[in-house]
Amino acid sequence: MKLRHVITMMGCAFTILAGPQAFGQDQVHGVAEQRELQKLELTMGKSKVLDLPVAIKRASLANPEVADTVVLSPTQIYLTGKTIGVTNLTLWNESGKMMGMYDVVIAPDVTRLKENLHKTLPEENGILVNSDHDHITLSGTASNANNLNRALSMAEAYAPKKIVNAMQVGGVQQVMLEVRVAEMSRELIKRLGLNFAVVGEDFFAVSVLANLTRLAALAHPIGQTATVASEVTQAIQGAFGFNAAGMSVIGFVDALKEENLLKVLAKPTLMALNGQEAAFLAGGEFPIPVPQAFGLVTIQFKKFGVGLVFTPNVLNSKHISLNVAPEVSELDFTNALRTQGFVVPAITTRRAATTIELADGQSFAIGGLLRDNVRESIKKVPVLGEIPILGALFRSSSFQKSETELVIIVTPHLVKPLDMAAQTLPTDYYVEPNEFEYYMMGFTEKGGHGGIAGQRSPAAEVLSNRVNTGSAMEGRVGHLMP
Repeated sequence: MKLRHVITMMGCAFTILAGPQAFGQDQVHGVAEQRELQKLELTMGKSKVLDLPVAIKRASLANPEVADTVVLSPTQIYLTGKTIGVTNLTLWNESGKMMGMYDVVIAPDVTRLKENLHKTLPEENGILVNSDHDHITLSGTASNANNLNRALSMAEAYAPKKIVNAMQVGGVQQVMLEVRVAEMSRELIKRLGLNFAVVGEDFFAVSVLANLTRLAALAHPIGQTATVASEVTQAIQGAFGFNAAGMSVIGFVDALKEENLLKVLAKPTLMALNGQEAAFLAGGEFPIPVPQAFGLVTIQFKKFGVGLVFTPNVLNSKHISLNVAPEVSELDFTNALRTQGFVVPAITTRRAATTIELADGQSFAIGGLLRDNVRESIKKVPVLGEIPILGALFRSSSFQKSETELVIIVTPHLVKPLDMAAQTLPTDYYVEPNEFEYYMMGFTEKGGHGGIAGQRSPAAEVLSNRVNTGSAMEGRVGHLMP
């Protein structure tokens, strides 16, 4: 017959089986081998009753700050986990011989953490929570990076600075960025200037306003006619001369109207993994001489063109956070530096950097820049340049106006790889023309419309229709939409 004892302590009731038959043969046999170190796991803040098959005389804890013991009876010990840690519990029998040793591990309470994760993130069914010694390990799969960070923050409250992150983010983690850089730049330059040289028998007069001409030689020997010579610069657009009343008149005219137009259109497309940086440059590099000691000159290269650097962060299956830094630069030889026989051009740069959050397929515009510069310059001879009408002979004027408009549009997409073996390429439909088609008909490909500029062959038209309708490839530039 089994004897049942009910012991009530600290508001909790425990039922213990007493008597030799209550432990069974396996437990009695295990006591003889209990001198080997055994592991006993507890949760911080919770307790456990340790039943012993034989009576003990003394119990000792190596670190009382980690756990606490209360001897309920010679065969029962009440253990309570006080804080996260590890300690040893040693037991001695009535004869003073050590009968066993336990390795007591107090682990964090992950039950409450699991409940809070389920309440806060009910859609996350793949997060696993485990406790090991004084650490909490989060494993499994989160649907997005935002929920992963939220789960880590919640776990930090239960084991500060002792969280092991073994999770991974599921879903599509590759981002394709479509960037369109469009710039229009217009420049208008107007110049009007006049230099003249008048030489008579006993006098001469020279005008060098605005450096249209330079005085090269001047001589007036005694008893001879004065002579004057001038050099013509590249700013001269025309010249005239005539003789009248014993005078020789030569005029140099700078009359210029210049219109410049610049169009920049770039459509770079980049792929990047979640959280990884991607860079693109459509342009080139130009050499810059760098003087060194002992007259040596080394060469460094500077990049220019249309560049893009971006770092995507996938928040969830519909939203993406982007750190984008586009740049458009070009060489400017007007403000070039000349040193030691080298001409180093300046760089005109338009740069923007921003961080934005948007949904898959949405677009945003950055770097929208409208710049309008007007520069006027008038150089004139004092008093003479103020005379109406005739004062134009003693003035040099310059008018310069420039307008620049820059727009950068960025569109991110969540993408996944495709099977290229099932896709077609534009070159798949190209067939070389024979001699008759090439020389006599002017075809650049078999079946083409050679000689008609801008018109594609039927094969190219078929390919274009297949691409546009999605039968050749899904999405743009050969990627699959998730």
